[in-house]
Amino acid sequence: MTEIDRQRRPGPRIEEVARLAGVSKSTVSRVINDEQYVSAKAREAVHEAISQLRYSPNQAARTLAGSKASAIALIVSEQGSRVLGDPFFAGVLRGVHSELAGRHVQLLLMMSQPEGHDDLVAYLSGGHVDGALLVSLHGDDPLPGRLREIGLPVVSGGRPLGSVSVPFVDSDNFTGGLDAVRHLVSLGRERIATVTGPRDMAAGLDRLSGWRRGLGEAGLPADLVAEADFTPESGARAMTELLDRAPDLDAVFVAADIIAVGALQVLHARGRRIPQDVAVVGFDDSLLAATATPPLTTVRQDVEQLGRTMTWRLMGELAGEEGLPPSVLLPTTLVRRASA
Repeated sequence: MTEIDRQRRPGPRIEEVARLAGVSKSTVSRVINDEQYVSAKAREAVHEAISQLRYSPNQAARTLAGSKASAIALIVSEQGSRVLGDPFFAGVLRGVHSELAGRHVQLLLMMSQPEGHDDLVAYLSGGHVDGALLVSLHGDDPLPGRLREIGLPVVSGGRPLGSVSVPFVDSDNFTGGLDAVRHLVSLGRERIATVTGPRDMAAGLDRLSGWRRGLGEAGLPADLVAEADFTPESGARAMTELLDRAPDLDAVFVAADIIAVGALQVLHARGRRIPQDVAVVGFDDSLLAATATPPLTTVRQDVEQLGRTMTWRLMGELAGEEGLPPSVLLPTTLVRRASA
């Protein structure tokens, strides 16, 4: 008889406990080992399942929680068409992939919106992944809380706005917006508008706050605001609205390069010279900025570093590292080109 055969025993397996409790296998192992990062609800469900099944964990199950993850999920809370068309998500994915290199960990790319969360949570409860990276959360999205309930370690890309606290990695969006406005003020611009990102996302709110702070420092009015949703089409609509309201505007801070693409199209169509008539600053420093007409001055965030840092934080959690930061804020820098 082999050592493996001697370790085998009749009775329920850890997979059955996980299935009955509605959590992942790694969560069952964390409960067995009395480890942290398991919600009270998940811990109670595991204990109840163990009792019902009369499960007696063996040493293999006890050591499972300390082993390396075999797979993690990158979950983007957007429609697939938007994910595929936005350079931001490609950059995050490159960063995640880079950090996983050599770790022998598989990556699952998943897209979900609130109406599809039930199926997603059910899948993730089945032990297919050991942790999840969340990107592009909107408002009080219940997904972080639901994943915490099943005991799945989670790291958010971007500061979550919801009531559930999870570790996150974000760029310094406030300072980026502030630097953009300070640059425009230094050029002598006085009617500085902004096209914001969605206001149900921290990135949109923080960049807007930085814009307001910059105008406040300069004693300029902060009344020219239009909202967009990280698409060129919404950027065009917002720029049209701003020009109709304030034909004399002489600068605009746009909360993302992909939005600025649409804004630039409208400015050209209206006969505004860039930057002579209207100076434009974007955000991200994506490929779109360098190839715009004219090339776009923008606030650079290192999107690949964002993906790498998120992954580092999650893998550290899975490895049981102590002293991991609850949040990481990455710096931004202004990249000057011809548009401002």
